[in-house]
Amino acid sequence: MAVFILVAAATFGICYLFDKGFQKYFRNKKQHRSGLAVRLPKVYSIAGVLLSVLGAISLINGITEHNILLYGGLLVLLLGVCLCIYHLSFGIFYDEDSFVHTTFGKKDVTYRYSDILGQKLYVITGGSIVVELHMADGKAVSVQSTMNGAYPFLDAAFAGWCRLKAIDPQACEFHDPANHLWFPSED
Repeated sequence: MAVFILVAAATFGICYLFDKGFQKYFRNKKQHRSGLAVRLPKVYSIAGVLLSVLGAISLINGITEHNILLYGGLLVLLLGVCLCIYHLSFGIFYDEDSFVHTTFGKKDVTYRYSDILGQKLYVITGGSIVVELHMADGKAVSVQSTMNGAYPFLDAAFAGWCRLKAIDPQACEFHDPANHLWFPSED
């Protein structure tokens, strides 16, 4: 039991220190500090921490007892760490004029709302909606309805888009948030 508590405390401590260091060195733009963000659900980080703890316990028991526990524990530990890193690295951080799209392994990209050309809608299994924003540089930014802060971001993006393009929001016939439509549809 003491080993479990020690491993759990070490895992949570490492995750906390990693998160604080990650924010200080990699999240240094004004959009990051605005407090407005679209993030993955916390279930990713919770599952990552739990899998890391389970993997570490199996790894420790596998060293002295069975190779299957050793290899299985290593695999589960890596899976847990990857889930934590994925949760910490993904995000859309925004303010009134622009947003930063952050993903794992890629450089942060800053877009102005006026760079949005249109959107596509996708319905995925389970009833979740994905709003794919098509940008002027040819890339797409996907916002899933299950993400924390998705709808406030889309509302802010529409307001910023209208303001930067000098468009009256009332004149936008396509705008219908109840049907997940914020921008002109891309065919």
